Amino acid sequence: MQDLNIALFQYDISWENPIANREKIQVFIEGLAPETDLLVLPEMFTTGFSMKPQGLAETMDGATVVWMQEMAIKHQLAITGSLIITEKEEYYNRLVFVYDNGEIESYDKRHAFTLAGEQKEYTRGTERLIVSYKGWKICPLICYDLRFPVWARNKEEYDVLLYVANWPAVRIKAWDALLKARAIENMTYTVAVNRVGVDANGHKYCGNSIVLDSLGEVLDAPASNKEMGCSVTLSKENLDKNRNRFGFLKDGDDFVIIPSASGISPKGSIE
Repeated sequence: MQDLNIALFQYDISWENPIANREKIQVFIEGLAPETDLLVLPEMFTTGFSMKPQGLAETMDGATVVWMQEMAIKHQLAITGSLIITEKEEYYNRLVFVYDNGEIESYDKRHAFTLAGEQKEYTRGTERLIVSYKGWKICPLICYDLRFPVWARNKEEYDVLLYVANWPAVRIKAWDALLKARAIENMTYTVAVNRVGVDANGHKYCGNSIVLDSLGEVLDAPASNKEMGCSVTLSKENLDKNRNRFGFLKDGDDFVIIPSASGISPKGSIE
C-alpha cells in the first residue's frame, strides 16, 4: 500500500470573492511538490462562511468545480473543500472531492450550525461519503460535524478522517480537543483544515490546522494565525500496525442513527 502525500492550505478567505480565492489557491497549487496526492482546502473556500447563498451559489458544472477539475488534471492531484452549491432550488454547504482524473464525488454537510442560522439557508445532508483514492479510504466531513462523534464513527470503513472548517478562534480549544478525540476513538489519521483572518462579520479565525495519527499524535501543523500550508505523508503500514496491535475498533458498541424530529441532529440508539 503506497503512502498518501497530503497538502493543507489554511488562508485568509477573501469575503464572498470566488475569483480572488481561486487565484490565491492556484498560486499555492503551482508551488506544491509534484508528488502531492491530495490538497485539502477549508470550508466554503471561495466565499467564507456566508449566510447569503442566493447571490453566491454555484452549480456542479459552475466556475469553481470546473476550475477544480482543471487544476486536478493539470497537476495530477485530488482537490477537496466545501463551497456553496445550488441544486433543485435548494442550497447546500457541499464538500466536493475532485480526483486527479477530474471525476467528482460530494458530501453535503449534515450538521447545520444553528448558532449562525445555517439551517435556515442550507439543506442538510443525509448520507456520509467514503472516498476511495489510491488505495486509501477517506471520510470527509465539514466543521460543525466535528462535535457529533456518532456521525464520524469508524467501523474500519476508512483510513483518514478529514475535516474542512471555518472554526472561530473563540472556540478553538474545542477544535483542538475534539480533533484529538476523533483521531483516538476512531484509530484513524485525522486531517483538519481551518481558515485564518477576520471575516465580514468580525469573526476571527486562527487556523490551528493539523494532521494527527491514529494514536492522536501530531504529525504536522501550520503555525497559528498565519496564512500558510503544510505537507505530510501518511503511512498505511503504520496505520495497520497500530490497529492490529491494539484492536480497539473491534470492541465498540453497534448502533444505528435515528434522525431527530427536527431533522437537524442524529440520535444514536445502542442495540
